[in-house]
Amino acid sequence: MWSCITDFFTYETTKSVVVKSWTIGIINRVVQLLIITYFIGWVFVYEKAYQIRDTAVESSVMTKVKGFGVYNNKLMDVADYVTPTQGASVFCIITKMITTENQVQGYCPESEQKYNCSQEKDLCIKFFFPRSGILTGRCVAFNKTNKMCEIKGWCPAEIDTIKTMPMMEVENFTIFIKNSIRFPTFNYTKGNFLPNITNSYIQNCRFDMVNNTYCPIFRVGDVVRYAQQNFTKLADKGGVIGIKIGWICDLDKSDDECNPSYSFTRLDAMSTKNDVSPGYNFRFAKYFKMENGTDYRSLVKAYAIRFDVLVNGNVSMHLCVCVFISSINITRFNLTFCFLGTVLCDIILLNFLKGAEQYKAKKFEELSLRHNEAIMRSSDSGAFSIEQYT
Repeated sequence: MWSCITDFFTYETTKSVVVKSWTIGIINRVVQLLIITYFIGWVFVYEKAYQIRDTAVESSVMTKVKGFGVYNNKLMDVADYVTPTQGASVFCIITKMITTENQVQGYCPESEQKYNCSQEKDLCIKFFFPRSGILTGRCVAFNKTNKMCEIKGWCPAEIDTIKTMPMMEVENFTIFIKNSIRFPTFNYTKGNFLPNITNSYIQNCRFDMVNNTYCPIFRVGDVVRYAQQNFTKLADKGGVIGIKIGWICDLDKSDDECNPSYSFTRLDAMSTKNDVSPGYNFRFAKYFKMENGTDYRSLVKAYAIRFDVLVNGNVSMHLCVCVFISSINITRFNLTFCFLGTVLCDIILLNFLKGAEQYKAKKFEELSLRHNEAIMRSSDSGAFSIEQYT
């Protein structure tokens, strides 16, 4: 017990030991050089740790689609194939429609084959969530050969297995995107309409990755191609395409160098890997009223390409206070890493090099001071030099 107490109340102090060894000396200098290179090259030059950053971008996106197409021998304009109509950052271009016209409230047979009730009398009470209405529990004639479960809802029930061709003119439609951003930390605002963009340029330009990287008008076919998708397949089943606008700027440089960058990707790529609900579709209805006051509607199942305009940003600028604080932090971390280099060299020297025992004897020494012993003064500075011979 007394030994444990005396071991607890001890004091450790550093001791300088100079080791003259080519091996450990080269390792020490190489580690120090790597640390210095990392902090100068990566932290200061590449990452610019002396700058303050703002990623909380405030963004406004306005969109507009233009183009004419023909579907089922009908001319389609923007009001027919774009939804919603407000020009927001998320919008759909309809490529294919299955229309069920003149639906009225009433009773009629379901249209899905799983509601065929010619084999079982009680089949119509086993389904709880039919697509077109509420089950009545009765089995009624669908045609001359089949019977279906009866529903109460909008009749006639929708038949969405009809094969139709998509509107291929969509490939040449254009998307106009107007984007304004603000970074609140620096109160910095800018838009994707650069100073060199004029009315005549807008009327003729089309975005491409080489010659018109800042043109705000995008051809749908080019967007799909940049997202590495096949337009014919996408138009047939529908899908979701992301148009990403990136604002990566260094505000220490000229304002002309802070420009948007555009990239494109398919956001619902997982839906293409299975046959369960592939692509993208939705339903909407157009309502009318007969002369006698009865409501009727046209139900539309629409296959569409949905476009999501996503804006992200990362701007940086140096501030005097920020430079001072960063310099202190980086110097502290640099000293910490240099200490880790010393620890690494000590591990190698204590365990793997020849003469490790001699180094241990010089590095670690116990000194006991007692009141009844005379304390001898020594002219030794406490620094030992070990020269290693090979």
